[in-house]
Amino acid sequence: MEDANGTMDFLILGFSEVPQLKGPLFGVFLVIYLAILTGNLLIVTAVYITPRLYTPMYFFLTNLSFLDMFSSTIIFPKMLADFYLESPRISLFQCLAQMHIFIAMIGVEFFLLTVMAFDRYAAICNPLHYMSTMSRNACIQLSVGSWTVGIIAPTPYTVIASRLSFCRSHQVNHFFCDVTALLDLSCTNTRHVETLNYVCAAVVATTTLGFILASYINIISAIVNMKSKDGGQKAFSTCASHLTVVILFYGALFFMYIRPPSMYSVEQNKLLSLLYIALTPLCNPIVYSLKNQELKRTLLKATCMQVMRER
Repeated sequence: MEDANGTMDFLILGFSEVPQLKGPLFGVFLVIYLAILTGNLLIVTAVYITPRLYTPMYFFLTNLSFLDMFSSTIIFPKMLADFYLESPRISLFQCLAQMHIFIAMIGVEFFLLTVMAFDRYAAICNPLHYMSTMSRNACIQLSVGSWTVGIIAPTPYTVIASRLSFCRSHQVNHFFCDVTALLDLSCTNTRHVETLNYVCAAVVATTTLGFILASYINIISAIVNMKSKDGGQKAFSTCASHLTVVILFYGALFFMYIRPPSMYSVEQNKLLSLLYIALTPLCNPIVYSLKNQELKRTLLKATCMQVMRER
């Protein structure tokens, strides 16, 4: 469909197949979005106000928190507004921009989690050279590089997608401009776009996961060879939260995109998309708060101080 200015618009169907659940779903997603913002903002604030947390590990953790807040904001506000619009629309430009940023944020998280694994490897396997290896400049360069490569990488794919013809329908059967939902509307042969998407995703996913696994193989080997059991347990405890987040992230993406065609359905795709969009950024601050004792103490101390001020 086109508006009065000749701009192509898409109709976002969202959860229109269950209109009776519109109110409850709006409430659930609003609570999830606010929880994501609150949890990750608490992580950022705790690190900012605590000088002893000015270390590479927490520097990259704040990057991950900013990423979770930003990626959620790309999806949730528009999705929540669409619940109360008669015909929730989005222009082709906005749709492509949302798709591009969504893919880019996945890419940034791939690289950030890899950099965080390298940080743990450097801290445990080469402790004497840790401060020189993970210097302030090195951390900034690794962070900027992760964001830059992640944001730029989907550009060729987005450009190709923008040149497709959409003549089958302009109804996006999803709650945001997902890649598969958008390609389903094209009357152009999308095989080359799908191939490019899967090849790039497979290369990035397998490369980063391989690097993370290699880092942890070396980390476990170093911990096993430690003479002090307490030292080994303390060393591994600093990795536990990151390893849990890695499992959540890669597991969610695996179920989202690496499925045989026989298992694919539109409704299932919507639900699985929530694994990455909602569950992962919601769980990340919880995992780090529960498994990281130093961060937990900082958050509890800040909470107690706030309660005392209010009294």
